[in-house]
Amino acid sequence: MSKGKLAKFADMAGYPHVFEYPYSVVEEVPFELKGRWHEAFFHNNHPIVLELGCGRGEYTVGLGRLFPDKNFIGVDIKGARMWSGATESLNEGMENVAFLRTNIEIIDRFFAPGEVSEIWLTFSDPQMKKATKRLTSTYFMNRYRRFLVDGGLIHLKTDSNFMFTYTKYMVEHNHLPVEFVTDDLYHSGLADNILSIRTYYEQQWLDRGLNIKYLKFRLPQEGTLEEPDVEIELDDYRSYNRSKRSGLEKSK
Repeated sequence: MSKGKLAKFADMAGYPHVFEYPYSVVEEVPFELKGRWHEAFFHNNHPIVLELGCGRGEYTVGLGRLFPDKNFIGVDIKGARMWSGATESLNEGMENVAFLRTNIEIIDRFFAPGEVSEIWLTFSDPQMKKATKRLTSTYFMNRYRRFLVDGGLIHLKTDSNFMFTYTKYMVEHNHLPVEFVTDDLYHSGLADNILSIRTYYEQQWLDRGLNIKYLKFRLPQEGTLEEPDVEIELDDYRSYNRSKRSGLEKSK
């Protein structure tokens, strides 16, 4: 029988690599690892990589296995999901993986300038109604700049055509350097071992015949970022079998 939410939260409260600072308490509790992740937790100078909206943590753990010379931190507010990856990495004794349970809107409170080298956004909610809620919006890009190295990498992996199209417009409008882009990752010819990591939901979407899109770009520190003024056709479905919850056909 699988564990319930309370049991999972109780487990994670004792995990040495899980840090829980939801929005409701973070104002009252200073985060002591900010600017000290390398020396105080990972005990090395390897690059730090974040997965924002990590869900069950499959990608964070998978990347940790593939790249032992990098440190990975999965971030999400939903601790019951995070428990899976946190437990798996703990049982495997992975010293380059950690988890942070908090709201991504305040992610810059946990890392010092230049402390993070890369960000992964894996199957983020496309937030079709409001641009400032999208994890690839300029609202969030400006937040990422507060702790990402100059020219740090951002990876977007998504099943959402809306999210993919919006992000491409945002990148093009702001002249951000693109490293790789494809609207069909598994038929792109990309010779990269990241293709070996497939989350539970990603495999479901592949089984349904949906293309997985991937965009890798760099975020320089210089320049003012502007939102693209474009209308984008809405997805006709939502992840996790939810409807698009809108009568509109297009959105900005």
